[in-house]
Amino acid sequence: SYTMSLSEAEVQSARGAWEKIYVDAEDNGTTVLVRMFTEHPDTKSYFTHFKGMDSAEEMKQSDQVRGHGKKVFSAINDMVQHLDNSEAFLGIVTPLGKKHATQLKIDPKNFRIICDIILQLMEEKFGGDCKASFEKVTNEICTHLNNIYKEEGW
Repeated sequence: SYTMSLSEAEVQSARGAWEKIYVDAEDNGTTVLVRMFTEHPDTKSYFTHFKGMDSAEEMKQSDQVRGHGKKVFSAINDMVQHLDNSEAFLGIVTPLGKKHATQLKIDPKNFRIICDIILQLMEEKFGGDCKASFEKVTNEICTHLNNIYKEEGW
């Protein structure tokens, strides 16, 4: 069975890093999505209700964008809480990956984009050490999501 490649110390420092950004889950989640939609406009095509929004300001004010930003951060938070329990971690990542692959048909490269923007925001707000301690977690998440996509025939 699968075990996480993170040591206990890495899990602890990743949690510390994540806590800093998760305190403002809605605002930071919104910032991440707005950056993604602005820097990678093709990602907007998956969200029918965001399509007409062109300005970052408009997106920031949108309840849908804010709601989804918060949702993304909550999902990552659940994963972060279970980094020391492979089974529980996979129990969160697997259904999420399946849903995005089969129902929503979201290109898996978008997970990497979101993770990279989260790392970028961490570095801007809290410095390079914060970013570095969370990088392995984003790699874990993206690796698993990609594996689930492969199993679903992507």
